[in-house]
Order: sequence, then structure tokens, then C-alpha cells
Amino acid sequence: MLFFTPEISMNSEEFRLLRDFVYHYCGLHFTEESKYLLEKRLAKRLQHHQLKGFKDYYYLLRYSPSKDQELTEVIDALTTNETYFFREEFQLRTFTQEILPEIRKRKEAQGEKTIRIWSAGCSSGEEPYTIAMLILDLPAFHDWKVEIVGTDISQRVLQIARKGHYGDSSFRTTDPLIKQRYFSPAEGKYRVADRVRELVTISHLNLFDAPRVSLLGRMDVVFCRNVIIYFDMMAKKKVVESFYNRLRPGGFLLLGHSESLMNITNSFALRHFAHDMVYQRPELGGPGSGLP
Repeated sequence: MLFFTPEISMNSEEFRLLRDFVYHYCGLHFTEESKYLLEKRLAKRLQHHQLKGFKDYYYLLRYSPSKDQELTEVIDALTTNETYFFREEFQLRTFTQEILPEIRKRKEAQGEKTIRIWSAGCSSGEEPYTIAMLILDLPAFHDWKVEIVGTDISQRVLQIARKGHYGDSSFRTTDPLIKQRYFSPAEGKYRVADRVRELVTISHLNLFDAPRVSLLGRMDVVFCRNVIIYFDMMAKKKVVESFYNRLRPGGFLLLGHSESLMNITNSFALRHFAHDMVYQRPELGGPGSGLP
């Protein structure tokens, strides 16, 4: 005989408590219309802990000795991590054909050959590894020091990124020659090559954790694609300000195609390139070179 756990409903007070708790922790925003989604995705955690209601779960998140580990489970349950290699081709073409040459010219004029790139919200790692492969394909950067930092709040997807093994769904837009050059069969999947992995560091990071974000140091490019769509306006402003502070003057911020900085900040200049539009932190002393 099969036994089913009765569904536990979330009342309005419990929804507000959990919604606000998650929001203050990492900026994920749930409207009243998304109450069912929060209820559905957290129900399994109640079953796991054999709790009678969502208020008990809220107290567990606040006061349990294992609350940090449980927060990891919450984030994994609430975040969507759908991605693949070489996503948003037009933007990547702009990155390789126009942004990188501009950075190289500027830095070589200063006698410098280092570039640092941050993939914020890197999910299972396809984005930072894509960036590494693109740079490896550019002879002009072969004698450069390249550092790509991939960060995400979900420990589950970071484990996949660190392992570097990917199934067919990750290669839906990947050129077969690229796949042959930078991957090898492993455990029924494909393992990213060591020369790609050597350029990438994968780390756990909450974008709301300002002290830890500041430890990243200055970046030349920040990729944050399809992440801030999950934030409300206040959270967006906070995270975008941290990107501004991490970028060197003249550095670039690449958002997803459905995202913009309209009504968030006027600190960035919108650059029109041949294939795409990209945000840039102005050079020191230039127009818009300070936060509002």
C-alpha cells in the first residue's frame, strides 16, 4: 500500500516570514502571486524534517544549529539553473571581436598583460568555461595572465561546475569542433579540458554579501546574465552597485538580453557595438563616472 504525505498549506503570515527571510539573505524576491511557488518548493524540506507547518520551518531556519546547511538547501530549491555552453551568441561575438581587443589595446598601452573576468551567477559552470575557451582561441592573449572567477549561491550547481562533466543538453549550441578540441568523453558525459579549467576558479558567493564580494578585487569584465531578473528594484540597485565597484574604470558589464539598467542606475554608459549593446563603467573623470 502507498502512503502519501498530506499537503501542508502556507498561510499568509508564514509566507511573509519566509519571503522576507529569503529576501534579506540573498535578494530573491517572491510576490504575493508566487506564494504557491514558495510553498511548493519548500514543502519537501518540511517533509525531510518531519515538521507540521511552515512556521516551524521558519524557526528552524532562524535558530537551528544546522541553519547554514539548511539555507543551502533552500537556495537550491528556489533557484533555477538552466544554462548551456556558448549561450547568447551575439553577445559573445561582441565580447571576442570588440570588447577584448579594446581591453587588450588599453592594457598593452599601460604595459600590462592581465585580464580578470567575473561570471556572477555562473550556475553549473558553462558560462565561465565558455569564456575561457573563447580566450584560448585568441592568439593575441596566449601570453597573457587570464583569471576567470565563476561564483554562484547554489552549492549544488557549483559541485557540477567543479567536476566539469557535462551531458548533451549543455552542448545545444556548441560547434562540434569546439567540443572535440576542449572536451573528452568521461563517465558517459564530456569532461572539460584541463587547459580550460586552469583559467577558471569556481567559488560560492552570495551577491548580497558585500564584504565577501569586495574580496574579489577589481575586474575588467563582469558577466551577470539572467540573474537580476529574480530581484526587486532595491536588490537590483544593491547588486549593480557592487558590480560598479568591482569593475575597473572602462570595464564592461554584460547582462542577459532580457535585462537592462533602466531605472536602476545611470552610472554605466550604454555602448553600441556591431552585434550587441553592452554597459561600460566610464573611465575616471568621464561623464557618468560616479554613482548617483
